[in-house]
Amino acid sequence: MTLMILAVCALVSLVVGIATEGWPKGAHDGLGIVMSILLVVFVTATSDYKQSLQFKDLDREKKKITVQVARNGFRRKISIYDLLPGDIVHLCMGDQVPADGLFVSGFSVLINESSLTGESEPVNVNALNPFLLSGTKVQNGSCKMLVTTVGMRTQWGKLMATLSEGGDDETPLQVKLNGVATIIGKIGLFFAVVTFAVMVQGLFTRKLQEGTHWTWSGDDALEILEFFAIAVTIVVVAVPEGLPLAVTLSLAFAMKKMMNDKALVRHLAACETMGSATSICSDKTGTLTTNHMTVLKACICEEIKEVDNSKGTPAFGSSIPASASKLLLQSIFNNTGGEVVIGEGNKTEILGTPTETAILEFGLLLGGDFQAERQASKIVKVEPFNSVKKQMGVVIELPEGGFRVHCKGASEIILAACDKFLNSNGEVVPLNEAAVNHLNETIEKFASEALRTLCLACMEIGNEFSADAPIPTEGYTCIGIVGIKDPMRPGVKESVAICRSAGITVRMVTGDNINTAKAIARECGILTDNGIAIEGPEFREKSDEELSKLIPKIQVMARSSPMDKHTLVKHLRTTLGEVVAVTGDGTNDAPALHEADIGLAMGIAGTEVAKESADVIILDDNFSTIVTVAKWGRSVYINIQKFVQFQLTVNVVALIVNFSSACLTGNAPLTAVQLLWVNMIMDTLGALALATEPPNGDLMKRSPVGRKGNFISNVMWRNILGQSLYQFLIIWYLQTRGKAVFRLDGPDPDLILNTLIFNTFVFCQVFNEISSREMEKINVFKGILKNYVFVAVLTCTVLFQIIIIELLGTFANTTPLNLQQWFVSILLGFLGMPIAAVLKLIQVG
Repeated sequence: MTLMILAVCALVSLVVGIATEGWPKGAHDGLGIVMSILLVVFVTATSDYKQSLQFKDLDREKKKITVQVARNGFRRKISIYDLLPGDIVHLCMGDQVPADGLFVSGFSVLINESSLTGESEPVNVNALNPFLLSGTKVQNGSCKMLVTTVGMRTQWGKLMATLSEGGDDETPLQVKLNGVATIIGKIGLFFAVVTFAVMVQGLFTRKLQEGTHWTWSGDDALEILEFFAIAVTIVVVAVPEGLPLAVTLSLAFAMKKMMNDKALVRHLAACETMGSATSICSDKTGTLTTNHMTVLKACICEEIKEVDNSKGTPAFGSSIPASASKLLLQSIFNNTGGEVVIGEGNKTEILGTPTETAILEFGLLLGGDFQAERQASKIVKVEPFNSVKKQMGVVIELPEGGFRVHCKGASEIILAACDKFLNSNGEVVPLNEAAVNHLNETIEKFASEALRTLCLACMEIGNEFSADAPIPTEGYTCIGIVGIKDPMRPGVKESVAICRSAGITVRMVTGDNINTAKAIARECGILTDNGIAIEGPEFREKSDEELSKLIPKIQVMARSSPMDKHTLVKHLRTTLGEVVAVTGDGTNDAPALHEADIGLAMGIAGTEVAKESADVIILDDNFSTIVTVAKWGRSVYINIQKFVQFQLTVNVVALIVNFSSACLTGNAPLTAVQLLWVNMIMDTLGALALATEPPNGDLMKRSPVGRKGNFISNVMWRNILGQSLYQFLIIWYLQTRGKAVFRLDGPDPDLILNTLIFNTFVFCQVFNEISSREMEKINVFKGILKNYVFVAVLTCTVLFQIIIIELLGTFANTTPLNLQQWFVSILLGFLGMPIAAVLKLIQVG
């Protein structure tokens, strides 16, 4: 809008100027304004263009999905871009179907087609209904699919071809700032109208005194036009069109840097929201731990043994009775979502989730043979693992006839379904109290050593079993318990400590056993002495009042279902008004990721469903990256605050100076072109310089801003008002006393004085920009040379200022100054810095 007003102004100025003063002299003012407009447009366009490039990169990253395919007889991971019709793709729960295809084989496959059809009911896919469409999500089960069409030929592709992706919504900060900008603009408009009226009234009074108020010449019209131009420029200076630019620049800069720090921001708003986060609910597996699991201990046939991965464990296998060993291997290799494949170069590869891989690895160490076990018996029915039941089961048809169910899952749950177990001779005997206690103690012992426990069980079910019948829920024989170690990620403990010092509470929400969870939470420093660890089932029973008392103290939630996580997040957000970040990797985390203020999905372990619901994708699945995201978020917020403080100072001073001198002396010391240059410094270049300040370590020592924080803080008001007062006094002094002080009695004293005022004003801004690097600290030079953008912007500003004054006098209404005058303008500007430092000593609440 302001640019349009300016363009009109430039046009009128050109016409009138050329009409009265002839070409080229009369065109200077108009051309000056046109140049300034072009400059502003050019800079804004460049930054917008850069940002659109950023989004393109982002889109490319977003779509980097790898899938497992069987090709040339080998299973391998490839990018979805390399899929070809005829590939066999392996899909399991939480995957996104990468292309259109046909179901080849699989078990209990449920597909959520809502993204294509809008139907929320999942669809059963089997040999009778074999169609799989790209873009749909696998909600349950696992299958192999034959790819039939890829790319834009798929159903999803045809749909996408009809619409292009929409832009980003405005972020909360931008909305806040647009409000600020509108108010300032209105104030500016009011001042501009008054200034214009006062100046026109001054002209009338003069003409009345001269008695020429009936004869109007082109000169008078030109003067009124000049008044109009000044009024418009007051509006231009007042409207901080740099604010939205600063936000976008700062966010785009942060996004780019976060990409290097292994965090992919999907929604711009998440950047700044993360800065005000007060609470992080983190998953345990894969985020706090490495997700590279190995079986460390096993309790089979009443005996607890350590598993030594380095030497192989035939010794372990040989000490188990043969019958038990056979059952164990059958259970391990049949009841699994993973697979052991011979890759290229005859390398044995284990594919599947980390838990599955650990157990399969254990089976191989025991001397088992995956392919042989699989061929020996036929799988009739599979119930894949899901986080509500916390178990998976499979029914196999034995070679000698009859059916057997194998089941594995959370130890307490499976053990509760058992009524028999294998004794030390490998015989099946009923579970008595002593045995139950022994097994429960084993589970607790494993758990307290931070091992995840899984229980394996089986059961004979006679000769009759139909694939539609459910898998039985009780009457099992416990084969054994394995303890899987999932080591803590390096750096997690430090990151949790950083969060704590930054006022961010970290909570751990996990599906694991409570003792395992507590052990790991203590190891990472999440669980403190006065914190509570609670189990999901107990948490569910609590009333709302109990919850609001309890939740602030909860640090660990174990055996939680996806809904518990959702409830926890919802309570933290609504009742306690916290800004919550949630990390998740599984399909089951999607509701919580969606409910949270910032959803963080894991890039490696995360399923597509989780990534779709998240705002930020942590590409290296590491908890310390989350802290980096929080640090950048805070940095964005603070940078924009610094910029607003700098901008408002310039606004206030320029407004008051022009307004007061127009009212009192009838002419404005700063001309339209000069004001546009100042506007350029503070809006566009200032945004560039201050918005790209990288985060420093101190950011994580303050408490978070939270939901309610005021954007313009008291500290900022103190700095703005103090600095404005200083600048105003200096300029006012120069205006009233300048001629006497500098002994200006040459041919054009007013022009020299106005140039001096303009120069001083600009240098005040340059030094104020340096002072604005820190809002509360005295030392503003720390790390200044590391920020190349800042140094470059300052250098350019100073160079261009010299050019404007020394060479572009006709455009900018300036005249070259001598060295003494240059020295004084720079000195007066520099004095703003000690004043800013003194201001910082004043304590404000």
